[in-house]
Amino acid sequence: MNGFKEYDRYDGLGLAELIRRGEVSAGEVCEEAVARIERINPSVNAVVTPMFNRARHSLEQPLPAGPFHGVPFLLKDLLSAYAGVALTFGSKACRSFVPNHDSELVHRYKNAGVVILGKTNTPEFGLVAYTEPDLFGPTRNPWDLSRTPGGSSGGSAAAVASGMVPLAGGGDGGGSIRIPAAYCGLFGLKPSRGRTPTGPDFGEIWQGAVVEHVITRSVRDSAAMLDAICGPDVGAPFIMAPPERPFSEEVRREPGRLRIAFSTRSPLGTPVHPEYVKAVLETAILLHRLGHSVEEAQPDLDGMALARSFFEMYYGEVAADLEDLKLVLGRKATAQDVETMTWTLGLLGRAASAHSFAHAKRLWGRAARVLGRFFEAHDIFMTPTVAQPPARIGELKPTPIQNAGLKMVNALGLGRLLRRSGITDRLAIENMARTPFTQLANITGQPAMSVPLHWARDGLPAGLQFMARTANEAVLFRLAAQLEAERPWFQKRPALSRDPRYHRPG
Repeated sequence: MNGFKEYDRYDGLGLAELIRRGEVSAGEVCEEAVARIERINPSVNAVVTPMFNRARHSLEQPLPAGPFHGVPFLLKDLLSAYAGVALTFGSKACRSFVPNHDSELVHRYKNAGVVILGKTNTPEFGLVAYTEPDLFGPTRNPWDLSRTPGGSSGGSAAAVASGMVPLAGGGDGGGSIRIPAAYCGLFGLKPSRGRTPTGPDFGEIWQGAVVEHVITRSVRDSAAMLDAICGPDVGAPFIMAPPERPFSEEVRREPGRLRIAFSTRSPLGTPVHPEYVKAVLETAILLHRLGHSVEEAQPDLDGMALARSFFEMYYGEVAADLEDLKLVLGRKATAQDVETMTWTLGLLGRAASAHSFAHAKRLWGRAARVLGRFFEAHDIFMTPTVAQPPARIGELKPTPIQNAGLKMVNALGLGRLLRRSGITDRLAIENMARTPFTQLANITGQPAMSVPLHWARDGLPAGLQFMARTANEAVLFRLAAQLEAERPWFQKRPALSRDPRYHRPG
């Protein structure tokens, strides 16, 4: 096949089928993926830890006969431990940390038959919705190299969108699968809380907000991988009943007449870009034409209070992350070990009270009850995935003056003063205003997906978010497959993935 140039015409399951039929070898597919990474990665900086020789070595032994037998794959460099390979969490503090075991999720990825070619870029500890860590530098959106692909799974999304691999690992604690999927024209599903494993090193991650899965170009790849990795592992904090049937079967079933509620209003009362409002309204018309019952409605929730409760958790978890760094560093972490903003967030967490943290978690529980009642009357809740277009590279990072101010705060340990001032709350809300729709599913544990149904006038993708009741990924996959058939997106590619002469600007 002369280097298997047809590589990007297939999704992961399509490549696996070619390999099973003997039309191409796993080695040929691997080498084509390596060649694409070597050609494209200098432009986007998605892959930060190549594992090409390990991948080639893995092909010397029979691969597991899983659904993705021989398919190239990338791991997000955040929670996915691979024995003998650095796990940096996007932080210079962890650049020399090399786990001696695979995480349960990586073990299941391997059993699905994938060939792991490397690890992808992520912001430090996955804390923000843009991927520009000091350790590895910014990842660029393949649709516009001046913009972010989002975060925290930005490296994985950029790798899939640019045609390096058909699917890649991701994690979602506040939108970190769905936001990059929306910005990069991909399909991204956050499963229900507890659907995928977190062991053996973690129990609840971010108080149960974080769930791991994959970012894909096709709906069926996402469904098949969830079949391969779902289910509790030893000591799991959440035990979810198994699905009624494999998710791979759901994508072949009609969704029936669904009761779909939609809203274009930001839960924070902040502006939503007209292109994203348009995307929701056009999709509502499409859904009605497909036979669904569609109405404008939203759950009765205090979005601002929930946002503040999310940040209360977030600050506390950063403080705990910094405390845990002593397990990696062999000493207590200092401000010099991490990015300036990360240390400031840790100060805010250390300045919190147990009472404020407990109150925040109670709000999460109440929100879950409200959403549960909402899903008695509706099967699906549709919103934009994000409220604003992807930011320019560097736009969301602290300015030099802000960074100097943060360093002074850090040196003086002024976490309590910052909390009392309210400045950080205002800044946090301003930042979340770009992506205000995704956190609700993490807070309440519901499954939610971003579907690439709209492209703005400037050519950038604009994803639509669909949320369902807990444990009902099946209805999401059925609806997504219907929309994929009605509005195909698989062949929509950025120029970067097609033109071998395309290289980094400037």
